[in-house]
Amino acid sequence: MVKPGYKQTEIGVIPEDWQVVELGKLYNITSSKRVFQSEWRKSGIPFYRAREIAVMSEGYSAPEELYIDEALYNTYIRQYGAIKKDDVLITGVGTLGKVYVVKEHDRFYFKDGNIIWLQTQGKLSSQYLKQQYNMPILVNQVFGNAGGSTVATYTITNAKATKVAVPPRPEQERIAEALSDVDRMIFSLEKLIAKKKAVKQGAMQELLTGKKRLPGFDREWNKINLAKKSKIKARIGWQGLTTNEYLDSGYSYLVTGTDFANGKIDWNNCHYVAKDRFDQDKNIQIQNDDILMTKDGSLGKTALVKGLDKPATLNSGVFVIKPIQESYDPVFVYYILSSFVFKDFLDHLSAGSTIIHLYQKDISKFEFLIPPTIEEQTAIASILSDMDNEIEALDQKLAKTRQLKQGMMQQLLTGKIRLV
Repeated sequence: MVKPGYKQTEIGVIPEDWQVVELGKLYNITSSKRVFQSEWRKSGIPFYRAREIAVMSEGYSAPEELYIDEALYNTYIRQYGAIKKDDVLITGVGTLGKVYVVKEHDRFYFKDGNIIWLQTQGKLSSQYLKQQYNMPILVNQVFGNAGGSTVATYTITNAKATKVAVPPRPEQERIAEALSDVDRMIFSLEKLIAKKKAVKQGAMQELLTGKKRLPGFDREWNKINLAKKSKIKARIGWQGLTTNEYLDSGYSYLVTGTDFANGKIDWNNCHYVAKDRFDQDKNIQIQNDDILMTKDGSLGKTALVKGLDKPATLNSGVFVIKPIQESYDPVFVYYILSSFVFKDFLDHLSAGSTIIHLYQKDISKFEFLIPPTIEEQTAIASILSDMDNEIEALDQKLAKTRQLKQGMMQQLLTGKIRLV
């Protein structure tokens, strides 16, 4: 039952004063003139492929790797036209359906066949159309029309036949502006998170090697062997649990490498095991501040156990690492194992071969420098932990903003909420 003021259409329920229109009636849809690989240059006018347009669609600057001669560019735009403000470029290969709206001062050329060119006729807000391409109804048209071949493509013919819900022009503008405001918030958060992560990486380079010392600490660092200073345990292969023993609830968490998320354990997605299984091997029962490391799959991936509120154990594929007699701060060593220091060790270990399994004997070779006092280790770990907490808070804010955007799109781009 369609509520008053709305109508059922082939692309869903929309307001009565909205129309369903094929893009071919709203834009002149074409592509660029072919540029051969022999005509690519290392300088000149930027030449973009689908991969660059996909990057630009997210608000980022495209890496300028290819160019064409300015003379060739001028010849083509005289004969076939140049992009202008509010034209729309849509990726037709690779990551399909990514939309870039041309800005006023853009000056570049693009690859024919890979990118569909919607030349604006002023009949539809291009920023509104960009938002519609995030909706399932248009995504389904892109991929539905692209099917049937080994390499999916979205073609000019497909684009012309793509149907879109069209509100009155003032409402298009208001919808586009409201959603673009949220896009700007998302983009700003993404940039801020990237900046904070870069700052943290720089801090790790300085603090985990002793290049930068904290006030009050000046004693020389010592080299230690991780295996000699740690208890390193894992479930022996024959003790491994079958998927039939994975429970949706139970006495103990069962942690696997797939439960690692940004250096922590995602407790909400863990499976569980019964108490008798938990009790069978005390060596692989884990506690807060234990270090976990994957030994299969994505080798050497680490997590620090935090927020554990009930018993927990490991399945095969993961080491648990505990300091012997408080020989080090486990949080500091977690950061060592998460850093370039351990990555360089793994790279050296695998030089000239492919390692598919990490053995305890491999870890026994890992040595690294460490501050001579627990106090300095803890002080360094605290700084890096504070940085991680700040990044995590920003990540959570970004996730909430993206959820807000999804909700707004569902309401505004279907006309459930009107901006009139």
